[in-house]
Amino acid sequence: MNKKSSALITAIGTYVPEKILTNADLERLVETSDEWIIQRTGMHERRIAAEDQFSSDLAIAAVENLRQVWGKDVSDVDLIVVATTTPDFPFPSVASRLQAHFAMTRAGALDLNATCAGFSYALHVANGMISSGLHQKVLVVATETMSKVTDYTDRTTCILFGDGAGAVLVEADADEPSFLSAHLGAKGEGGIHVYRSGLSARMGDQELTGGGCIVQNGREVYKWAVTTIPKGMKAVVELAGKTLEEVDWFIPHSANLRMIESICEKSGFPLEKTLHSMKYCGNTSAATIPLAWNLAIQEGKLQAGDTLLIYGFGGGLVHAGLLLTWNPGTLPR
Repeated sequence: MNKKSSALITAIGTYVPEKILTNADLERLVETSDEWIIQRTGMHERRIAAEDQFSSDLAIAAVENLRQVWGKDVSDVDLIVVATTTPDFPFPSVASRLQAHFAMTRAGALDLNATCAGFSYALHVANGMISSGLHQKVLVVATETMSKVTDYTDRTTCILFGDGAGAVLVEADADEPSFLSAHLGAKGEGGIHVYRSGLSARMGDQELTGGGCIVQNGREVYKWAVTTIPKGMKAVVELAGKTLEEVDWFIPHSANLRMIESICEKSGFPLEKTLHSMKYCGNTSAATIPLAWNLAIQEGKLQAGDTLLIYGFGGGLVHAGLLLTWNPGTLPR
């Protein structure tokens, strides 16, 4: 076992497909309107994967973006953790497809499913692996093709989801830890409120519907999120001996702008210091947080040394918040 070390996030990359699905396009598919969608979700567009484009393809493009922008070598990565609910196949894993594509000959590879909280959970795993000394360089990827599991006759869900991917590199560093604290939780009995049926068509004593597409009770998920996440935000910062006033940027899962507004109101965190990606990307599940993060970098909002509170939440019902310092050490090229 290697000597224990701190984990530092050193680079980030993202990718969204070229095809755009606008609110006007959705008006032609289901009974809805641009005004109604914006009022209830804050969404204007979503990116949609091509018919022959899958989660591994989006993941590869996000890692390529990371390599090109930050000048990073991934050949010596020793663990790949992919967060996805929409893998190309039940197996092999998306992580193993990444390993093969980039010839990361030293890397272990695993997929992790924590739905919309997947990116936060995957970062938490990466931090644990590096801090324990088990690994030195971990590639964390969140990638989703939600459009492939969306029922475009269901007006309650088809307006929400889009496709995209984000990747970050987490490396061992003796002096500069990115990870300050973490708070994770679950309410498994609420799993029936948002699901996609699989090998089983039952959850407990309840029959599942949807035929393999997303089914969601938006009202119940909303109630759970706006109650749970503000408490979790407080718990994360208190574990680090800080307050929400010391957080520079809040990056929640971009499920719905109205939900984020309510979370900010209940937690007392300023909406103007909250980053999201749903306006032009929709709800990309595990990928929403890295998409919002990288967009803020591109817009010049994030500065070295900023304190970030990321919080993922979704089907399960699961949630995970991390308090981070954004100090990658080297600037992108």
